[in-house]
Amino acid sequence: MGELLSLAFFVQIVRISVPYVLASLGGTFSERGGIINIALEGIMLSGAFCFVLGSYLGGSPLAGLLAGVAGGVAVAALLGLVTIRFNADQIVAGIALNLLALGATKFFLKLVWDSSSNSSRVEAIEPLLTGEGGQGALLELLTHPLILLAALLVLASHGLLFYTRFGLRLRACGEHPEAAATLGVAVRHIRWAGVLLSGGLAGLGGVWLAANQHQFTDNMTNGRGYIALAAMIFGKWSPLAAAGACLLFGAAEALQITLQGRGSGIPTQLLQMLPYLLTLVALVGFMGRSTPPAAAGKPYAVS
Repeated sequence: MGELLSLAFFVQIVRISVPYVLASLGGTFSERGGIINIALEGIMLSGAFCFVLGSYLGGSPLAGLLAGVAGGVAVAALLGLVTIRFNADQIVAGIALNLLALGATKFFLKLVWDSSSNSSRVEAIEPLLTGEGGQGALLELLTHPLILLAALLVLASHGLLFYTRFGLRLRACGEHPEAAATLGVAVRHIRWAGVLLSGGLAGLGGVWLAANQHQFTDNMTNGRGYIALAAMIFGKWSPLAAAGACLLFGAAEALQITLQGRGSGIPTQLLQMLPYLLTLVALVGFMGRSTPPAAAGKPYAVS
């Protein structure tokens, strides 16, 4: 019990939650504008791969960071192209992009590093300060550039969505695009902005995954994009609430890792199911109570 209340356990929860938080923020911007983004999984995977490729070729984690965000935006742009420009089914398009990202990263992994499982190790983004023991881990947590950036992005996303003209227009396009258009809002342009923001944020979540491991491994997102979607629904499409839900899912994953390490006697397979069972419970319990943007999933045709 003491391990679950320790400083190290708290640090582990935060570190696990970072990619969920960033991807859920991305999904919030996309869906608030009316575009369902099932492709978060593929965007994160692409961001992780592009970070490692950028770090490997550019010789700098900063180059990798920029490449990872750009990779996420590029996949989101494909989603925008097929759903906003050509009015394709958003669910089908998202699933197709997830499969495309999975296959493309495997192909380029083999092409660049001649491996079907993992890349070479690269220099990663490190905390500004380090220390020993639990307090040292907390110090590293509080001074890690990506964790600080994620916290700032949660606050900035909340402010942008609820306290700016852009946020008002984005929410209007997700609720009633025809009404927004009559007031002079360029619905498709606003939706494009939401989708591209989604790509940059989810791509940054992929950057964290690869930077944390110093390399890219095949299918390293392992369903995190779908859990981020569940957190977004659990948080009712609000950045602050979605981030809180991500901490809950991160706690479930941290608990699973801790119980495995202690040899609790529970079958490993059941422990590995814990985060996904929590996801299902959250969706079953809160899906009916959460009302998505009214126009989410519905194409907007310019008359």
